[in-house]
Amino acid sequence: MRRRIIREKVVQALYAHEISGDPPDHVIECVLTGLEENRPAYEFARKLVLQTISEALEIDRIIRSKVTNWDFKRIAVLDRLILRMAICELIFFKEIPPKVSMNEAIELAKLFSTERSGQFVNGVLDAVLNEMKATGGLAKAGRGLYDGEPARKPRGPSSPTS
Repeated sequence: MRRRIIREKVVQALYAHEISGDPPDHVIECVLTGLEENRPAYEFARKLVLQTISEALEIDRIIRSKVTNWDFKRIAVLDRLILRMAICELIFFKEIPPKVSMNEAIELAKLFSTERSGQFVNGVLDAVLNEMKATGGLAKAGRGLYDGEPARKPRGPSSPTS
């Protein structure tokens, strides 16, 4: 199953959780239906949803640091959720190349959000990635995933341990 379809389901699950306030497991059960047949796809989606939700406060802090001229609450909900998901991938999913996470997020923003969301998401993610590279916070493993020395511990930009 293509990861784009999986990420679409993840965005839908994140949106359902954000709007309803339902527990993550309930949202996963309702929204990720159809993925269970493909165990690796389901496990990836489930892990991405849970990790994105559990790290939302820290990820939102990272987003806020990159959109200093924006009122965070005025960022479109779907843009915010897509940014959370992509930054979660950048920080915690070491097997996914940064360009893949970024390109997928941009395409999802174009699909689900406003006309200018793709550009906005691209700008924020580019700033996050550049800072992660500069601070050694980009820990990616595997051939061709990152052209620098991986960090010992994945961390986001501007984290207290930087």
